[in-house]
Amino acid sequence: MKTSFLQLTLALAMCAIVPAAAQTGDGGYPQRAIKLVVPFPAGGGVDAVGRLVAERLSASLRQPVLVDNRPGAGGGLGTSAVARAPADGYTLLLNTNGHAILPYLQKTDWDPVADFVPISQVLVLPMMVFANINSPIKSLGDLIASAKANPGKVSYGSSGIGGPIHLGMEAFASRAGVKLLHVPYRGNAPMVTALLGSEVDVTLDTLAVSYPQVRAGKFRAIATTSPTRLKIAPDVPTISEAGVPGFDYLGWQGILAPAGTPPAVVARLSSELLKILEMPAVRQKLEELGYEPRSSTPGEFLATIKSDSVRYRKVIADAQIKAE
Repeated sequence: MKTSFLQLTLALAMCAIVPAAAQTGDGGYPQRAIKLVVPFPAGGGVDAVGRLVAERLSASLRQPVLVDNRPGAGGGLGTSAVARAPADGYTLLLNTNGHAILPYLQKTDWDPVADFVPISQVLVLPMMVFANINSPIKSLGDLIASAKANPGKVSYGSSGIGGPIHLGMEAFASRAGVKLLHVPYRGNAPMVTALLGSEVDVTLDTLAVSYPQVRAGKFRAIATTSPTRLKIAPDVPTISEAGVPGFDYLGWQGILAPAGTPPAVVARLSSELLKILEMPAVRQKLEELGYEPRSSTPGEFLATIKSDSVRYRKVIADAQIKAE
């Protein structure tokens, strides 16, 4: 039987529109809306990042990406919900480095490695050690010397027991070989107020919260936790170069999915996030929020989670930290 001209034309047309799924192996993903769970309240710093990422992913994937705020238990409730969600790429998690820490502070029904597949980091969060501008502590060397001369009497404020400031300062104290007095407050605002009033000697905080006090002439930034000096404050030394070689402490935020999510879907999401994080407008917005944009491969992100889990499990055990 001869093939008609119409049949040949239809066959060629079908070949020309091979679905993307046949080329990428991702099953045509996504074919419907995606939910991005943010395990913290709306209006906070993590939520702002989540909405920025969701907006850009919606445009690149051509499907709605909807932010679902599920706060509670220090991020544990939303994280648990994602761990139990179908591993189909339609439920994602934006979490902080608390993802690698929380299971060692409280009982959780999820494991930070076994129950998730990392997709990409979105940013890292450098912090700084701050002192009141009128304090005799004018450098990290001053802080270490004072702490060694007065064990357990030099105080630092934190935003709460088991939080990133508490863990960061205890990690620093351990590496520096000093004993500091921890004074926890209920949030960053009262902690900053305490340092303004010289109720505590120093604190560790994000640039977004406390660096404006440096510009106002009320705080002195004495060291940064990043491995290299920051563009915003090139005169502020790193903790590593100021007296504790090899020390760094960076918070992070990143996207994860439930364990078992198809590799092709993970690869697609990772690729799209890499493109998004290279956009000048996205980088500028993250920097305005006090963050440093940082993408990673799934493997690199997994290595970070594993490393943080080991590091902070030890910090928590050595300092005998228990969640409030």
